[in-house]
Amino acid sequence: MVLEMYREGWFPMYEGPREGVRWLQPEHRGIIPLDEKFHVSRSLRQRVRSGRFLLTSDLAFDEVIRACGQPASGREDTWLHPEIVHVFGLLHRAGLAHSVEAWLPPAGYQAGGPAGKPPKGSILVGGLYGLHLGSVFCGESMFSRPALGGTDASKVCLVSLVERLRRQRFTLLDAQLTNEHLNQFGLFEMPRAEYLLHLSKHADDPMSWA
Repeated sequence: MVLEMYREGWFPMYEGPREGVRWLQPEHRGIIPLDEKFHVSRSLRQRVRSGRFLLTSDLAFDEVIRACGQPASGREDTWLHPEIVHVFGLLHRAGLAHSVEAWLPPAGYQAGGPAGKPPKGSILVGGLYGLHLGSVFCGESMFSRPALGGTDASKVCLVSLVERLRRQRFTLLDAQLTNEHLNQFGLFEMPRAEYLLHLSKHADDPMSWA
């Protein structure tokens, strides 16, 4: 049922104990461009090139979604109801939901360890997750932990995600709602009718995440 709702352009949002979980379909969809309109600031490019963070995918999905649901400064309530977390855990195990993680390696770390795994003692300082529908990726949420050394970690994960989607020839990165945090990347609005038409054409594209 959840997959069918996403395929029809809906996504869930927890709006508090009284309202519970509601399904939303905004008039305009927030879209992050996958072409040359995707903007990365000079300072963020430097952060990406610095190699400060070790990036992985699908290595700590449960940790990422729980971190995304934790209250933060200016966001004392969470939109991630335990039921949403549970369902996305099932979707992840079915190969339909994915995460990107940023790790801060321990002091003295030197590259060259096992591929795809951070060394022992690494700290998860940022990440994002979303749903994979054909050649459409529905980005759900992202987080970073500046107090643990994760300044810009979620942004670096987003840059990595866009690079992956480009390599795999995805057609759309859906951010669902517009917000100031994502505007810096070239976020634009897509009318609902256009978004639904794109979904109908591409939700069954045989795309690989790996």
